[in-house]
Amino acid sequence: MAPGRKRSNKLENKRKSKKGGSKEMSANLKYLSLGILVFQTTSLVLTMRYSRTLKEEGPRYLSSTAVVIAELLKILACVLLVYKDSKCNLRTLNRVLHDEILNKPMETLKLAIPSGIYTLQNNLLYVALSNLDAATYQVTYQLKILTTALFSVSMLSKKLGVYQWLSLVILMTGVAFVQWPSDSQATPAKEHSAGSQFVGLVAVLIACFSSGFAGVYFEKILKETKQSVWIRNIQLGFFGSIFGLMGVYIYDGEQLSKNGFFQGYNKLTWVVVVLQALGGLVIAAVIKYADNILKGFATSLSIILSTLISYFWLQDFVPTSVFFLGAILVIAATFLYGYDPKPAGNPIKA
Repeated sequence: MAPGRKRSNKLENKRKSKKGGSKEMSANLKYLSLGILVFQTTSLVLTMRYSRTLKEEGPRYLSSTAVVIAELLKILACVLLVYKDSKCNLRTLNRVLHDEILNKPMETLKLAIPSGIYTLQNNLLYVALSNLDAATYQVTYQLKILTTALFSVSMLSKKLGVYQWLSLVILMTGVAFVQWPSDSQATPAKEHSAGSQFVGLVAVLIACFSSGFAGVYFEKILKETKQSVWIRNIQLGFFGSIFGLMGVYIYDGEQLSKNGFFQGYNKLTWVVVVLQALGGLVIAAVIKYADNILKGFATSLSIILSTLISYFWLQDFVPTSVFFLGAILVIAATFLYGYDPKPAGNPIKA
């Protein structure tokens, strides 16, 4: 064989092995990000629920302060990621932050609206999990798929296919079944009254609407500019911590003056705060490396794990046949919403 042909074959083999290696790495990152999402979602819900119902001496930690600390941790994590993208050069990091945030005040101010809504949402999740068991909360919170879809259609002029509209109908039916009252809710394991359950349900519903609107608004901003998603998260965290501090002093000012900012904090509280701070970053990674079908699988797995652990470990949830039917419908709707058939159907628009 001619030397030129040999060299050409070697280069081709190298290219193929490199391509195969990058595909394998991409698949590994995909499943790693999904595994982290399942762990983060399930553990956040369960630890938050446990931390809000655990009976301890002294004052309970203030959820408003936990939201602020989570925002500050998110800013720190995003600054470190921008530092990594700047090739670990402090001067480059300083220049990027100065150019992208301080020199673009109007672009930064755009994030004030979704940031305020996200802060409200994060506080509502603590209210919801103080009044609902983890399994019911997890399934009901999937209504954010519906609100996100509706805001996407109205604000981004997105078109939804027949499968997606069908999935939204199934989703609403499933959540209705999950919330259907049953005699088993009167068991001694249920600590909360019907009134507190109603408060939890209202908190979840408002959180779903706020999540849908803020998510679509944030997506609109990301599409209109070329700024890094990490820079945008720093801006979100900045406004989020300001709004969060305002909430602390307006709603919990009296308790704060009595027992301090970190009242009732323990190891479990810090675990909840760190998990909440990592939530947005994990979702960003999933969007980057995975698709909607696998994201739906991760959500479904998280619902199943939350239900099992809520029943066997927290012992604050007694599943019924109606709940199981509703949960199966919600899981099916989650998969169906992300389903994208090869021969695209005629899209319809609201």
